[in-house]
Amino acid sequence: MINFEYLENHLDDLRLKYLTASPFPHLIIDNFCEEERLLKAHESIPELKNKSRDYSFANNKFEKSNYKELGPEMHELYDELSSERFNKIISYITSKSIFVDPKNHGGGLHQGKKNSFLDMHLDFNYHPINKGWYRELNLLLYLNKDWKQEYKGNLKIFDLRTGENTELDVPFNRLIIQQCAPYTLHGYDMTNFPDGNFRTSIATYAYQIHKVQIEKPRTTDWFPKEDASFLKKQLAKNYNFLVQTKNKLFGSNTAKNQ
Repeated sequence: MINFEYLENHLDDLRLKYLTASPFPHLIIDNFCEEERLLKAHESIPELKNKSRDYSFANNKFEKSNYKELGPEMHELYDELSSERFNKIISYITSKSIFVDPKNHGGGLHQGKKNSFLDMHLDFNYHPINKGWYRELNLLLYLNKDWKQEYKGNLKIFDLRTGENTELDVPFNRLIIQQCAPYTLHGYDMTNFPDGNFRTSIATYAYQIHKVQIEKPRTTDWFPKEDASFLKKQLAKNYNFLVQTKNKLFGSNTAKNQ
């Protein structure tokens, strides 16, 4: 399903684009999958019922972690994204020795329904089970058939170091590879998709093994808009402490890979 030959024939160009992108390293790959196979995968997607655990920082956002259950095309995509062949490609592009989490903890199929949004945030840095795995990349494959600008939902990225930002379109069969670091905010504004259409993507994460933790482990750091309520801002400020306390008492939901 993945267009491996195209990727392998353009490795140097893809590496250059990724490493020199602004505001921080990221890469857009269009026609990432064979169109016919991805269309069949798209047809297998139901309306999801499992609501995101992002609570007040996201609206009307739904998830399915084990998306390979949806059919043979989705299973094929899952296997190829976690294959050694793909690991070699993304390691070359990023100039780092990295690999996709074969169990895709925290990732999966994401579906934003009417008026969906996701506040700007930093993702968790160290894997919830394999404590030496440092999250280097988000890989976001968009499945927005016949997407138009007026539907909104562009991926917004923001560099905390410089204040630079940009927005990336999210059409069907586009993979966006985005660096994960303590300064790489991302999210999307409220969508305007027609009834029955959803902002749909598959999220996959890649890691590097660290013998020593170079950062303090975090969950998600949220950055609500300036006009957000006082309560929401306070919740964002204390979110890491609250989630870490909850995880110590009840375990990590992210680690359960629902």
